[in-house]
Amino acid sequence: MLLICTVLFPIVFGILVCCRKGKAQRKNRGMLAAVTLVTDLLGILSILYGKPITVLSFSENVNMTFSLDTAGRYFMAVVMMMYTAVTFYAFEYMKSEERENVFFAFFYVSFGALLSVCEAGNLVTMYFCFEMATLVSVPLVLHEMTGEAVSAGLKYLFYSIGGALMGLLGVFYVYYYAYAGKEFVPGGFLDPQKTAGHESLLLVMIFIAIVGFGTKAGMYPMHGWLPTAHPVAPAPASALLSGIIAKAGILAVIRLVFYSVGMDFLRNTWVQYAWMSLAMLTVFMGSMMAFLEKNLKKRLAYSTISQISYIMLGLSLLSEGGLKGGLLQVICHASSKGCLFLSAGALICKLGKREVSEMKGVGKQMPVTMGCFIIASLSLVGIPPMGGFMSKWTIASAAIGDGMGVFSVLPPVVLLISALLTAGYLFPVAINAFFPGRDFDASKLKKEEPTVLMTVPMICLCAAALIVGLFGNGLTGLLGNIFSGLF
Repeated sequence: MLLICTVLFPIVFGILVCCRKGKAQRKNRGMLAAVTLVTDLLGILSILYGKPITVLSFSENVNMTFSLDTAGRYFMAVVMMMYTAVTFYAFEYMKSEERENVFFAFFYVSFGALLSVCEAGNLVTMYFCFEMATLVSVPLVLHEMTGEAVSAGLKYLFYSIGGALMGLLGVFYVYYYAYAGKEFVPGGFLDPQKTAGHESLLLVMIFIAIVGFGTKAGMYPMHGWLPTAHPVAPAPASALLSGIIAKAGILAVIRLVFYSVGMDFLRNTWVQYAWMSLAMLTVFMGSMMAFLEKNLKKRLAYSTISQISYIMLGLSLLSEGGLKGGLLQVICHASSKGCLFLSAGALICKLGKREVSEMKGVGKQMPVTMGCFIIASLSLVGIPPMGGFMSKWTIASAAIGDGMGVFSVLPPVVLLISALLTAGYLFPVAINAFFPGRDFDASKLKKEEPTVLMTVPMICLCAAALIVGLFGNGLTGLLGNIFSGLF
């Protein structure tokens, strides 16, 4: 029951607080902060003591079951980290936005939906929760209700539903060729007797499902919604979409490949090589498009396409090292890219600046914000001792040691090229912010630093990225221990 309460609490109480009429805004925000912190407490208790529970039974072997294993616990911790940071940031940012209560209502509904994805105990439950997370996060994109925002929200919706239907096709076939019990199991639950002679068909369906669930994560060729949705969404929504909502697709792929099908079924097949190829193509393409983009938030959106595909690349190696590197990248990217989007939001909120060309001298006006921008950029590029270095190094090392010929050489090369491009589209922003040149008159600039409600969440996310880098070896070993049952 604890797992269900953890999901329902932010949904129910978040909506109730947002629907209150005639209450002081300050008091309303205090209650919303309490909802977030109580949800975090329930989440921690669920991680420690949560017991499996079945809430619906569609047939003898098809149930809606919630349970938490190591993968679910890990992703739940990242979800809580991101939503807690963005909650307090949004209190200040959303002052300048209309329909603030509507935003926070869907904010908390999406919080509960993401927690339910983490708690899903089988593929059917995961699919329902995955779809719910999509539907309730669409209003975060179209919040401003302009023509551009509505168009972006619909594009996000259509891409996500199309991808989810591709994933559902794979779920049907995996269930058909599975044992009677279909709860997530390390190594998968396919029945060798049922799959004998049908391997080719099943591989096709699994590949379609990987591409479908990869839509949420922005993997090519289903990446088009990301650069459209981010520029029009409020900065808190962009931070969530990039930092954690997109990673619902990553968790779905992990559930499908590592806990339903099993790595052995895919290893050294065309599916693995096609998956790796798409991931590498997405890494390069996203970095190149970000390098060419002039709008800051859209540049960060293309960067998300590239950086999340680092995770896909690590997973596609189907090895312990690849999985550990991918999981490290989950938290490194969430904290770093979340901080970058919050920094961009602060620039928009306080200075009204959206274009890269407008960033000259903003470091003089907002030194803390741009300082956080620099630290998060160092992590994304992969500069030690930031967490991004550790995750990328782990993925590259795993690829080199896999003995797959050209597919052992290409990933490190693509990661290196992407790192150079990442430096090329992030570092100039920071350099121009603090060193605008001799011809720039900074004498009339005044400090416009946002309040602590906005700066502290950015600092905390930077600290998370740094901590992962400083204690990366220990965290990598811990991940190896808790996921040892997969290998």
